[in-house]
Amino acid sequence: MSEADFRSLYRRLRDQARHDGDQPRGALGHLTPERVLAAAGEVRHGHTVSLAAPIETTPGPDNPEPAQHRMTAAAHRADDDARGLRFARDRFAMNVHGDADSHLDALCHVMFDGELYGGVPASSVTPEGAGALTLDLVRDGIVGRGVLLDIPRLRGVPWLAPGDHVTAGDLTAAEAAQEVTVGPGDLLFVRVGHRRRRRSHGAWDTTEARAGLHPAAMAVVAERRVAALGSDGNNDTAPSAVAEVPFPVHVLAVNALGLHLMDWLDFEELAPVCERLGRWHFLCVVAPLRLPAATGSPVNPIAVL
Repeated sequence: MSEADFRSLYRRLRDQARHDGDQPRGALGHLTPERVLAAAGEVRHGHTVSLAAPIETTPGPDNPEPAQHRMTAAAHRADDDARGLRFARDRFAMNVHGDADSHLDALCHVMFDGELYGGVPASSVTPEGAGALTLDLVRDGIVGRGVLLDIPRLRGVPWLAPGDHVTAGDLTAAEAAQEVTVGPGDLLFVRVGHRRRRRSHGAWDTTEARAGLHPAAMAVVAERRVAALGSDGNNDTAPSAVAEVPFPVHVLAVNALGLHLMDWLDFEELAPVCERLGRWHFLCVVAPLRLPAATGSPVNPIAVL
């Protein structure tokens, strides 16, 4: 896609979001209380599945600065007689927007042409923290109908090759194959098979090559009035489909449409459950940490089927 075509698509999706009314919570404005109630009513089996990958503390090609976990107090010492009260304590730190751990992007995460979503000046993000569109917008969580579209299943392969694109046609074809339709207020999850390939072949440098959505596919996401978007990859393909814009899907989703993005999720437990039950939609509960001025958070979405 040329830069001119990308910018034309960006303006069209941005204008569509503004036509819908620039919501204070972005595309979450599509997720009404009525739609939350309808999603809760679809639970049939009471089966819960995590959509997050385990947080890693070992460096790798895609995770050179992994999360740090250390014990600050052990519960027992070798010379301890174990009588009385003890507490085990630990400390955890991570690079939220890395390329391995599951996380949610706040609307202040993506700046394009000096602006955040809704025309908020990029200058609102300072060294002290973000001043607008922060993670605080989702302090009460995101709860709604989740829909998983399994693109490797559609194509008859275990995973998409790094560098491959999920097209608009893939999204609509997966809907037909799975007999599900993405609608207003849905939380859309797109499987590319990244986690399965990583476990089979080992980690690789995902900054150089990864499967993801083609920017043109975002027109379908916008048309369906999706409330949030997640993938088991980064959502963006590498190399980028737009040479001049490294992360075009992030720009279109977060900056133009006001979509909270979830990157590097894990659908390898969920997909077989959906296949077995013959249902690709479910109640989904997303609960990021309460970090008021932050641009993102580690996240563990839970599917309830």
